[in-house]
Amino acid sequence: MNHPDSHPSSLTFDGPAQSKIHICRSIDDINAVDWQSLAGSDYPFARYDFLQALERSGCTNAATGWQPSHLVIRQQGQVTGIIPAFLKNNSRGEYVFDFAWAEAYQRYGQPYYPKLLMAIPFTPSQGPRLLLTPQLREILDSASLHKLLDTATTALGAHSWHLLFPNSADQALLCQPQTPDSPQLHRLGCQFHWHNAEYGAFDDFLALLTSRKRKSIRKERKQVSDQGIEFQRVSGSNISDRVLNGFYVFYQATYLKRGQQPYLNRDFFERLFRQMPEHVHIVIALKQGEMIASALFLSGTDTLYGRYWGCLDEYNHLHFETCYYQGIELAIDLGLQHFDAGAQGEHKLVRGFEPLLTHSWHGIEHPGFRDAIANFVAEEREGVRGYFEKSKTLLPFRQTENDNGG
Repeated sequence: MNHPDSHPSSLTFDGPAQSKIHICRSIDDINAVDWQSLAGSDYPFARYDFLQALERSGCTNAATGWQPSHLVIRQQGQVTGIIPAFLKNNSRGEYVFDFAWAEAYQRYGQPYYPKLLMAIPFTPSQGPRLLLTPQLREILDSASLHKLLDTATTALGAHSWHLLFPNSADQALLCQPQTPDSPQLHRLGCQFHWHNAEYGAFDDFLALLTSRKRKSIRKERKQVSDQGIEFQRVSGSNISDRVLNGFYVFYQATYLKRGQQPYLNRDFFERLFRQMPEHVHIVIALKQGEMIASALFLSGTDTLYGRYWGCLDEYNHLHFETCYYQGIELAIDLGLQHFDAGAQGEHKLVRGFEPLLTHSWHGIEHPGFRDAIANFVAEEREGVRGYFEKSKTLLPFRQTENDNGG
């Protein structure tokens, strides 16, 4: 494949199903009504307002390694599909780790970056990645979709494409038959999510756990309250500047403790709270009336997403209480069916979070590296599936009706 020396602000090429694909280097080049008609409101991270807030606050641009390069599909002049995408010159903030791939390219004197990434920046939450009309989805097959992504990769001068955390509908479209000439570059990951079994209160959830786990959680929560810590919940337009200021200090501290700069700036959160108040919730931990920690959650139609948390001082079990138990209570109160508390975290298992497989698809231009990476992800998939199955045996739920004490 040939790569252009420069990356123009827009490119158009022929796509499948008699379509034209236009690459937009800013979300402002896309009509918000067109975007929202395809994205809907179920999943907050795919909303036009969310991605626009990232871009206008300066969190996603060429300088941060997240150059917007959204793919807009038009048929007969009408927008029938949008794929949120970014041209990346690093692998930070993705949560599907390919640093070893980049290092292997470097050892052999080959360029790994730039790469084309189809994902929500800094957000390891499964959801729609292919915003398509039902009509386009019906006629678009996996081979055509992969060819479209290969062509966009070439047009942008990238060396690979990566589509992270798609939902089940997008997974079905991405999955194609594996052949020796076309290995399946499909990775698996494992997260832990909480499910709402029509609970009316937190105690209803506890009632389904084994006596030992139930007592352990109650003990953890009591140890938090015994430290004089109370909790307050603020949502939407009720989030004051004082709460935002406190939250942002705690958010920054989480990164600075690890010697990193935070991905998101205060301007982003200001825009998020102003433009999407119906989705935003903050849990505040208070001691003697002063904020000591906070956690930010976003709500969709049926899922609560735990995103960012932070504190300045260490308190016993404060993280579990603020991020998990308060999140469970919030999901119950909002009537949401699922709680996605973020990536990784095996410690969530004993607190009633169940394992869930996550997915990503990858297209590698270099044939030698493509074969090597295909072998790697095939072995990795088996390991992840084994871990997933083992995790299911460690869940704390009661197996018999005899365990009803505590």
